[in-house]
Order: sequence, then structure tokens, then C-alpha cells
Amino acid sequence: MSESAKRELKQQLWNIANELRGKMNADEFRVYILGFIFYKYLSEKMEVYADSLLEEDNIRYIDIDDSETIEYIMSEAVSNIGFALNSNELFSYISKKGEEGEFILDDLPKIFKNIEKSTLGTDSQDDFDGLFYDVDLTDKKLGNTSKQRNELISKILVHLNKIEFNIKDSKSDILGDAYEYLIGQFASGAGKKAGEFYTPQEVSTVLAKIVTIGKSKIKSVYDPTCGSGSLLLRVAREVKEVTDFYGQELNRTTYNLARMNMIMHNINYDSFDIKQEDTLEAPQHLDKRFEAIVANPPFSQKWEANELKRTDKRFSSYGKLAPKTKADFAFIQHMIYQLDDNGVMAVVVPHGVLFRGSGEGVIREYLIENKNYLDAVIGLPANIFYGTSIPTAILVFKKCREDSENILFIDASKDFEKVKNQNHLRDKDIDKIITTLKNRKNIDKYAYVATLNEIKENDYNLNIPRYVDTFEEEEVIDLEEVAKGLKELEVEIIENDKIIIDFCNELGIDAPC
Repeated sequence: MSESAKRELKQQLWNIANELRGKMNADEFRVYILGFIFYKYLSEKMEVYADSLLEEDNIRYIDIDDSETIEYIMSEAVSNIGFALNSNELFSYISKKGEEGEFILDDLPKIFKNIEKSTLGTDSQDDFDGLFYDVDLTDKKLGNTSKQRNELISKILVHLNKIEFNIKDSKSDILGDAYEYLIGQFASGAGKKAGEFYTPQEVSTVLAKIVTIGKSKIKSVYDPTCGSGSLLLRVAREVKEVTDFYGQELNRTTYNLARMNMIMHNINYDSFDIKQEDTLEAPQHLDKRFEAIVANPPFSQKWEANELKRTDKRFSSYGKLAPKTKADFAFIQHMIYQLDDNGVMAVVVPHGVLFRGSGEGVIREYLIENKNYLDAVIGLPANIFYGTSIPTAILVFKKCREDSENILFIDASKDFEKVKNQNHLRDKDIDKIITTLKNRKNIDKYAYVATLNEIKENDYNLNIPRYVDTFEEEEVIDLEEVAKGLKELEVEIIENDKIIIDFCNELGIDAPC
């Protein structure tokens, strides 16, 4: 598919999303539009698979009404693609009913539930359970009456049905890209709430490139606060293959979005395991170790830092717990516990993590002095995340470090492009960060390789300006030249005053004071 066709698909989907704008905010209507797109995707995937089974008989699945044949096809579908839809549950069938003015609001919830039921007792059950929970078709924001809601939903489905998703092309990820584009568009309009489900694409790219340096395959990637799953998927773009994807997300709506996002990007149900739970309170993958870990945890979130946590194997060896009002280091400790010996971890943190004292200072010292896991500190521009303008940094950790006698500091805070009210990293800014990380050399006013002794002398304070000098000397001012210029200006003013007085006398008016 050409670039223009890709852009057209994205624009078509966004235009359909705009049918709901004005009725509800971006955080609310994304649930509906992404849910309907996902339903169409599943439906077309089912139709393509079923039609392939019926190819020799020259029959289309949507035209079959024989219950025995349908039951056989649905059974085969569950075994091979992880779910099934009846022929009268297909998107094209339902959208046609809506176009003809029939009432479909009762059909859709049943279809969504039947998709989930089709997976019961199978390996894909966890990945489909409750996926459509948030698509509430009784919401009065869609219309005050059921008739109004039916008309709006029918209109959206009819528009969607006209768009070709190209499901037959198994190698194409165009629809997944378009889905990701919509998630980003919703994030830009969702304000502070966007931080709950979306990491800006360019930041995701930096994190993904960091954990894949020198690798073509990744055995496992993990994000303990995975949001919409975009960061996990970004890692897959940087290598030829990722065997398994793992994630955890607290927010139910976002958890559903993450699972949809994985499926829409052709990640097979047996290749990803995303759970809904509080990562710090109820970690779901604690028995596993991961080759790559990427995360953008909620900044300075409150957590239950009680005495029981002191015996938790994730936190017990550090001597101190992260403060109750700032869970940043708790997330870091959790991820380090799950990082494999040959793994790389890249996590976004607020700047306070670099220098705050008390318990955080103790943890920071332990990570550097006792474990020596911290490999690099990368300062990012301010105002790069949705919902907050604070500057952030990326911490890079490795359990087996090639450069164990130093830590690399990069100040990339001044390299960005301002677009409207948001700062963005450009491709050249990302390349500069990654190249500097690979080369690990001092660059004037940008990067500095600090020895562990220097870090120790600074009491394990990682504040980037302590290591990367970005001070710009002011131009030397020649005071004699300034004084000479002032005298010349004074003479000029006197001469101009005389001219003005002469003009005023000629005109017979009073001269200005």
C-alpha cells in the first residue's frame, strides 16, 4: 500500500471518529470508535478464514445458514484464529441491517458477548475476556433515546463498512498502524488522562531502540505499566522477531485497549500475555525474567509502602522503601527484579528521581554502589508528554554491563521541535541519542562519561547538569564602545531636538518639552 493510501485510511478512520466528537470527550468516544474498528477487524478475519475453508465449494460464509456447517467452521476458527463469529454476526451483515433502518442496538452486545463465549475453555480465553466491556450502547451521550443511539451507531458502522481493511494480506500492518494513529490522536485530545494510556511515539521509539541495540531478535519484552500496549509493539518494530510480549495494566479500559491493539497488530493470542492488576500490589509475572523491559510508569504515584513491603523480595535488599507519595523507585525495583541477566531496561522517570534524598537516595546509592546496574541517564525535553510539561529522563539499566566503571550522561533536553503546544523529538534527535549511547564518548555540552568515583563524590546525585556542562558564556561587552556609542547618541538627540524646535517655530506652535 502506498504512503498516500496509508494516509487516506488514517484520515477516513479519523473522519468517522469525528461523528462522535461534540457528543463526548476524546477519552470517552475512543472506547466506541476503537471498539467498532476492532469488531470489524475480527469479523473480516473470521470471514477470510471461513471463506478459505469453503473455497472448494465456491460458497461464501456470509451466505451460509446451515447450522451444522456453521458450527464446524466456528470450531475450526477457534482452534486456528482464537475466536469465532456466526455468519449472521459478521460486521458487514449487521451494518447492512443498520443501513436498512433495522434496530441493531440489541444485536451488538450479544455479538460482543458471543465472541468472548467462543473462546471459553481455550488458550485464547484470557485475551478475549471482557474485551468489549466498556462499549456501553445505552449511554445517553450517544443519544437521549434508543432510536437516536441506533441511528448514530448505524451511521458509524455503515461508514466503517465502506473502508477496506485488507485483512487478506497477512504481512500488512497498515490497519495496525492506522489503529495506533487513532490512539495517538485521542491521546492528544484527552489532556492529562492521556498519560494513563499513551506514551508519545517518539519517546517509545527511543526506549525501543535502546533495549534492542545490537539485537535482531528478542526472546521476551515486558512493560509493567503497559497502557495501550504501544510501547511493547514499538519494540517489535526494531527487531526481526519478538517471541513473547508481557504487560500489566491497572485501568480496565486501557487494559482492554492494549489487548485489542496487540491483536490488531497481528500478534497471535498465544504470543502475548497482558494482565489487569496493580503491578506493585499484585504482580502477575513475578516468576518470569525478561530480556527487554520498557516502561513509562505514572510519575510520582502514591503506593502502599507498608512494613509488609520490606519483606517483599523485590524491595527487601535495598534497606529503604520508596516514599508513600512517590512510587517511582518502587517501579524501578520491580522491573530490575524481573530483568534477565542479559537484559536491558529503559524507563522514563521525572527528574526528581535523579536527586531526591531520604529513602530514594539510599535506593539510588544501592543500585549504583552495590549492584552497579545503572548504565546511562538521558535527559529529555520538557513538555514532551501529554498532560504534563515537566522535564523527564530515561534511565538505562543492565545487570551485566560492558562499561561497568562509568555511567553515561546525555543532555538531550534542547533538541526538539515545537509543534503547537507540544515539544517533539525529531528523527535526527533520536538518532543522536542512540548514536551517543552506542559510542559512549564525551560530547561538549551534550554527553559526559562519568566514572563511578565522580558519582560517589557527588553523593550519588544524578542531576544531569552536575555532569554535562551546558553553560553558554555570554558575549564579552566592551564598556568603552558602549560609552562611546551613548555619547554619539546624546549628540544626535541634541541635534534632532534643534531641528524639531525650528520646525515648530516655522509652524507657529509650541515645541514639545
